[in-house]
Amino acid sequence: MLRLEGLRAGYGPIEALRGLDLEVQEGELVCLLGANGAGKSSTLRAISGLLRARAGRIVFGGRDIHGLEPSAILRAGIAHCPEGRRVFPHLTVEENLAMGAYVRRDRTAVAEDLDRVCAHFPILAERRRQAAGTLSGGEQQMLAIGRALMARPRLLMLDEPSLGLAPVLVDLILQTIEDINKEGTTILMVEQNALAALGVAHHAYVLESGRIKLQGPAADLSRNDEVRQAYLGGA
Repeated sequence: MLRLEGLRAGYGPIEALRGLDLEVQEGELVCLLGANGAGKSSTLRAISGLLRARAGRIVFGGRDIHGLEPSAILRAGIAHCPEGRRVFPHLTVEENLAMGAYVRRDRTAVAEDLDRVCAHFPILAERRRQAAGTLSGGEQQMLAIGRALMARPRLLMLDEPSLGLAPVLVDLILQTIEDINKEGTTILMVEQNALAALGVAHHAYVLESGRIKLQGPAADLSRNDEVRQAYLGGA
């Protein structure tokens, strides 16, 4: 479904991605692991068009989307849920979810997807007329994921969905992400909780200094000594 070939991107003189090769197959849940500054978030930003690639190819569904505007990439079927939630604090929960579907015109299907989001996150239905800025951190994360789902993406990209959440909420969020994947949405996820991410993912990549250092089935990487020492505390 998604293939990166020799992808290079950066910020001014700083090169964040240095010839990245990566694949996500349809139906997979793939996680990106690595230390801060390894290039994980930059990878998602390059795919969604928020960070312009300097070289290489970004192929989605057989089409090279390198250079397209973020809105065109969203219409092509890629939704990006960024780190830090970034909900619209003064809009209601309902209005935030509606913003996720702004590129769509299929009103009946939009209503169906709203029901789907509320089934995954019942608290959003209860809070639908509440300003998003008044929600707890966990509720805002649910809203951010729900808003991305409202675009009905073929590929959902999640950047640190468990960041700053209590352990019980981390489990809930990751279980819901796994459920969303099982329903048919392909997911590419950056996650700082490596142990939890490897527990739900099919495939994983370990990034270091903008390059792929390791890759393989998530179950295999969870047993890899190097990964265990670096990201799993040697557990």
